[in-house]
Amino acid sequence: MNCLLHLSDPHFGTEQPTVARALAALVEAERPLAAVLSGDITQRATRGQFALARAFIDRLALPQLLVVPGNHDIPLIALATRALAPYARYRRAFGKELQPVVDAPDVLLVGVNTTRRWRHVNGAVSEAQAARVAQRLAGGRPGQLKIVVVHQPVAVTRQEDRKNLLIGREQAVRAWARAGADLVLGGHIHLPFVLPLHEVFDALDRRMWCVQAGTALSTRLRADAPNSVNLIRFGGVADPGSPRRCVVEQWDFSARNDAFRCVRTHEPELDRNE
Repeated sequence: MNCLLHLSDPHFGTEQPTVARALAALVEAERPLAAVLSGDITQRATRGQFALARAFIDRLALPQLLVVPGNHDIPLIALATRALAPYARYRRAFGKELQPVVDAPDVLLVGVNTTRRWRHVNGAVSEAQAARVAQRLAGGRPGQLKIVVVHQPVAVTRQEDRKNLLIGREQAVRAWARAGADLVLGGHIHLPFVLPLHEVFDALDRRMWCVQAGTALSTRLRADAPNSVNLIRFGGVADPGSPRRCVVEQWDFSARNDAFRCVRTHEPELDRNE
């Protein structure tokens, strides 16, 4: 099966070198075809923190990369930069495109910039963004695993995390379901889980899953969740109408072993190809 690495919220500036080495070892062993980084790359959006993040990603030497910014990737204290050029430092490190797309034979990844310079924590998706993503998904090839990447979550498991939900999520999720999305990847709350969005939102057009990643490298752990990343495995392009498989593996860092270990496996049921 093919493999994607989904990591989020490394918060460079608070990264742990031992955990970073363990993640590099996991990547070397598994050799994913792409890495998906769903925001909060840095702690305070400084030039030095972005340089550390870029150097680490370059050392992983993965064939493809999709990155979207998180709320921590806009300068907080440098007010003039936040107001006039909020993404300048991000773009120097990861390129000009804030909403990238990776279109591979077996997978279509569509990024969404859910940050807003006037919002410190909360994120939003506009009608125009939702429509753009839906149009790109609808133009995908039969058999592709179709994935949307955001920063703030479209669904949560704990009442206390509801304040972190993505503004505009319901309209967006419904549009993306109609367009054929299978997964929505996110981060922000440093808590890994997989949820069926077709049970969270009534009458979605298809089965669709929320896949959240914990913090990959940071000391900023929450809810007793250790550092973690996801590996998403999926099959090659199948014949139209045939079943598709996707497996989401949660890999947690073990301080005892100084290594990431697979601790949980989900196999989301996907709709058939159209």
